[in-house]
Amino acid sequence: MLAVFVTGTKASEQVPANQKIISLNGTVSEILAGLGLEHNIIGTDVTSNYPESLKSKPKVGHNRNISAEGIIALQPDVVTGLTTEIKPELAAQLKTAGIKLVLFTQEFSADGTRKLIKDVAASFGGQQQAAGMIKKLDTDLAAANKVNKTTNKPKILFIYARGTGTMMVAGDNTPLTKIIQLAGGQNAVTGFNDYKPLTSEALVAANPDVILLFSSGMESLGGAAGLLNVQGVSQTNAGKNKKFITMDGELLTGFGPRLGQAVAQLSQKLK
Repeated sequence: MLAVFVTGTKASEQVPANQKIISLNGTVSEILAGLGLEHNIIGTDVTSNYPESLKSKPKVGHNRNISAEGIIALQPDVVTGLTTEIKPELAAQLKTAGIKLVLFTQEFSADGTRKLIKDVAASFGGQQQAAGMIKKLDTDLAAANKVNKTTNKPKILFIYARGTGTMMVAGDNTPLTKIIQLAGGQNAVTGFNDYKPLTSEALVAANPDVILLFSSGMESLGGAAGLLNVQGVSQTNAGKNKKFITMDGELLTGFGPRLGQAVAQLSQKLK
């Protein structure tokens, strides 16, 4: 599916130029900016932080918990994002308000990223810029593949942390598993989809070689010392060797135009 227009517009129809856009996904926002449409963006969700200039745009909330009122107040012509992140109630409210909704599907792979760039360009214009973005992506991925990767595929456990009270681990069918694999590692935990709460028993049983966190997640724990105080961490190979890796969350999981850079950075940190 290329795009969904819930206001009845044909899915093959391109959004007119000079439309006022609200983007509810950081990766889609980054692509729109890369297509030369940043000046059309009048608001974003809180995950839209790259390029840096997007941080100054009005924010309407987190993409998974957004109210229609904040969007409608900005009077956009079109709202865009991902199919998996827009609640049906929000879609219905925007339709009632006469606001066009353009949604895209995302696959967490290099091909999925290329397709998303092409799909956004097909709907909003900028095919020439899209070709340049894909060429840069391919160059970055080729460079990332030249980074020396370990041959033993280290077991990497991703922990989503917002302080010790909120700690989750990433399982199958998550962007974390995909990026770990692209960087030459393997997920330390399998057998479940999405995310589940971290337990000390499961942590010790998984015995990861590396623990991966968002930079903001590590900060919420008080740094490496705080992570070592989490029950079970010090009993793992990662804890014993203090092999902890942090990366920017949007770069690590976005699967956008900077995917090659994310793979290279993670591969380098795994050395």
